[in-house]
Amino acid sequence: MRAVLMAGGSGTRLRPLTCDLAKPMVPILNRPIAEHIINLLKKHNIKEVIATLHYLPDVMRDYFQDGSDFGVQMTYAVEEDQPLGTAGCVKNVEELLNDTFLVISGDSVTDFDLSTAIEFHKSRKSKATLVLTRVPNPVEFGVVITDEEMRINRFLEKPSTSEIFSDTVNTGTYILEPSVLEYLPANEECDFSKDLFPLLLEKGEPMYGYVAEGYWCDVGHLDAYRDAQYDALEGKVSVDFAYKEEKPGVWVGQNTFIDSTVKIEPPVLIGDNCRIGPRVKIEAGTVIGDNVTVGSYANLKRPIIWNGAIIGDEAHLRACTISRGTRIDRHAHVLEGAVVGALSRVGEEAQISPSVRVWPSKSIESGATLNINLIWGNSAQRNLFVQRGVQGLANIDITPEFAVKLGAAYGSTLKPGVQVAVSRDQRSISRMVSRSLMAGLMSVGINIQNLEATAIPLARMVLPTLSVAGGIHVRVHPDRPDYILIEIFDSQGINISKGKEKKIEGAYFKEDLRRAQIQEIGSVSYPSQIIETYSKGFAEHLNLSAIANSGSKIVLDYGYGVSGAVLPQLLKKFECDAVVLNASLNQVSLSATEREGLLTQLGQVVEALKANFGVQVSANGEQLILMDESGMPVRGQMLTALMVNLMLTANPRSTVVVPVHVSSAVEQIARRHDGKVIRTKANPTALMEASQTNPNVVFGGSEEMGFIFPQLHPGFDAMFCIAKLIEMLTIQERTLGQIRTELPRVSHKSYTMRCPWTAKGSLMRHLVENHSTENLELVDGVKIIDAKSDSWVLILPDAGDPLVHIYANSNDREWTDENLRKYRNYVQEFVEQEQGVEPSKAEVLL
Repeated sequence: MRAVLMAGGSGTRLRPLTCDLAKPMVPILNRPIAEHIINLLKKHNIKEVIATLHYLPDVMRDYFQDGSDFGVQMTYAVEEDQPLGTAGCVKNVEELLNDTFLVISGDSVTDFDLSTAIEFHKSRKSKATLVLTRVPNPVEFGVVITDEEMRINRFLEKPSTSEIFSDTVNTGTYILEPSVLEYLPANEECDFSKDLFPLLLEKGEPMYGYVAEGYWCDVGHLDAYRDAQYDALEGKVSVDFAYKEEKPGVWVGQNTFIDSTVKIEPPVLIGDNCRIGPRVKIEAGTVIGDNVTVGSYANLKRPIIWNGAIIGDEAHLRACTISRGTRIDRHAHVLEGAVVGALSRVGEEAQISPSVRVWPSKSIESGATLNINLIWGNSAQRNLFVQRGVQGLANIDITPEFAVKLGAAYGSTLKPGVQVAVSRDQRSISRMVSRSLMAGLMSVGINIQNLEATAIPLARMVLPTLSVAGGIHVRVHPDRPDYILIEIFDSQGINISKGKEKKIEGAYFKEDLRRAQIQEIGSVSYPSQIIETYSKGFAEHLNLSAIANSGSKIVLDYGYGVSGAVLPQLLKKFECDAVVLNASLNQVSLSATEREGLLTQLGQVVEALKANFGVQVSANGEQLILMDESGMPVRGQMLTALMVNLMLTANPRSTVVVPVHVSSAVEQIARRHDGKVIRTKANPTALMEASQTNPNVVFGGSEEMGFIFPQLHPGFDAMFCIAKLIEMLTIQERTLGQIRTELPRVSHKSYTMRCPWTAKGSLMRHLVENHSTENLELVDGVKIIDAKSDSWVLILPDAGDPLVHIYANSNDREWTDENLRKYRNYVQEFVEQEQGVEPSKAEVLL
């Protein structure tokens, strides 16, 4: 049997370790990952190996040559012009594969029983068998669900946290029949998970999943690389050691001298030709390469030291990685998670802070403290984007230097010379961040249309008129006044897709940033008549005569936001009698308590003036809370239901779009008006896209994100919502209080509790496996439906925090309370069982 070893990866997330060698050649226990894989193949009598190469192919060819020194026969196929993808590179060697063959990734460490997997494949007469395993956090991998016969019926490549429906993942090891390659085009980039496997499912070809027992680690990032080393040392994975075990847990190579005063705490691995000086302390988990010198009194706490490094006297290394040929001078400190690239030098008494990365051939001066990555940047975080853009503590996480790099990363994914619109709220911190973003964009040759302080609905609406490639909006986070929120839009004003986010993250973390020539640096222009453009669209989608003749009196609380500079002009133009509160611009963000105080004030003013209704606008013009004619607030699920009722009364037989967790009152209202409800994932992009792409949609959104009127623009717009309310209440001759009494009485409650990241995937899988398929919806999270009573419970993992949200919905309040309690206990007990969390740790966060 032949195996295809996919060894073309550049390992960008392992930089700087992979600056001069491909990821499969990165050492684990002083031997390349690819060598451990070949040893595994040989153990299962697979001795013909075809290695597909792209990035730095000569490194692997020079190491393995014809494979005879390793007991196998090696053949190489190099993708010369461009990478062909995981499936394309196998298609490229199709002529060498005339029988059942195995495909294995070159960047994972495993001891799976491949022989049993092959037997399973043959016994099922499968065309394609995916070797699967279960992991605590499946976000980084392709998630797979199989039926009772292990036939694959669903999978999703690298889901977001809210899309997780299982913790069973694709390991990148496949057993295939040659006939499946006929489905692939020649000489084109294609992927197994994105292209071939969905096609096989569509064609009904037999495709199975084999859940393997044993160890598996995808060495996809630096933390995983260190974990794989430690796991191998501790015997969690069965791999071959290149050195003799001198005593239990201590492996030492040939011609190595260790001073008698050295203290070694096993497990430890020390390579060939090493010199370990007096009084050195080597703690468990340390890996020392070949030809390494360690000076006296050095303290090694679980570092991974590659071949040829020199460690000076009294140096302190803490769970870091030191690449080949690097010199760490006397009394230098390299702390947890730091990585020093090949042939670098760290001077005497210098310190490299935790998680800092140093690229190859760099020199750090004596006594210096390095807190940022060298060459450029100050962060090695894994993800930039959360559910709603990029966010972090103002001027702590979201700093000017961070914003410059983010702007350059975004701009590097666009064509040079295109334009991007940048807008913000009125606060100084937002001005600072937006200017830094603009500097980054300009540095990569992007021109700026600076909208300055602009309500976000205006920014979204004018984007298509400006001929821009996209837009950025910066504001204080609507729910966290100490946070900055950066949202990136496409050319139509819709939040960018997850795929686009990944591209920006890739450019950011790889530091693959374009540099423009002096004459190519971007320019800045200032578009005019933004409010006029918005006002024109505003008017085109309203019954202006109804508003002008309504005789309505409304009270508007702008909460000192930038919408207070826009909406009064519009309402005055449309002859609306509006009493304005708190319209002046304020640099300080309002806390939740302060906003509630303003809401109380609003109710009192509405009641005193006998106004038709009141509105509190927030989130830079995207969100609102209503106050009815008696001064009672309309918010939460009631607000969403009320807006759906008004819109479907005005537009019967139309469609509304809401997120998956909204109350079933919307379906009951839709049935009254012969309407349709589409439910989406609980994120802004999904709502915007569904509102734009589905026919006959008149309304979308929810109370916590805002409301969409897709005929106007694709985003949330509280300002247009206010005008539309005046129009509909006038035409329908009803008050908010009257409509409130007509709404369906649905009991809808939610409960938020802590759930560690590592337990989310297994929790979702457990829920799926323990409920009947016909009672499940997997739009977002896991929704368990009781069809008899038109009731449901939704368990929804939080996309940005280690939390899970539980929603219970029914016409019967007792059913809601009982099932909310039931699934709260279900989740809490599961988390405690999986993670050993004490009951006090899984507290409600209402």
